[in-house]
Amino acid sequence: MDFEAAKALCRTFPGATEDRKWETRAVFSVGEKMFAMSDHAVPAKGICFKVDDERFLELTDRPGIIPAPYLARAKWVYVENAKALSDAEAAALLRRAYELIFAKLTRKLQRQIGEQA
Repeated sequence: MDFEAAKALCRTFPGATEDRKWETRAVFSVGEKMFAMSDHAVPAKGICFKVDDERFLELTDRPGIIPAPYLARAKWVYVENAKALSDAEAAALLRRAYELIFAKLTRKLQRQIGEQA
């Protein structure tokens, strides 16, 4: 998994925004709700994102993936080793993180984002 490619992918999702928080974090959001976060610095040292509840334990059992600090209770994982996920699996997980957060937005906001895409 290439962390910089993962960040670039997050920027391509409909309605996704990137902003800088806590001085060092690049935060990716949709409808002002976070779905992924990484280091603002290049190259990034890792990336964290929301996962399905049923995948959380499976993913955190893998070497190089841990529960995301401060966000684990919301079922976020932190990938600290680039070799823990293939690029294809990482792309699918990031897409799913986006979809999980998008689904929690109001129908009105979902429509507005859909019209922009």
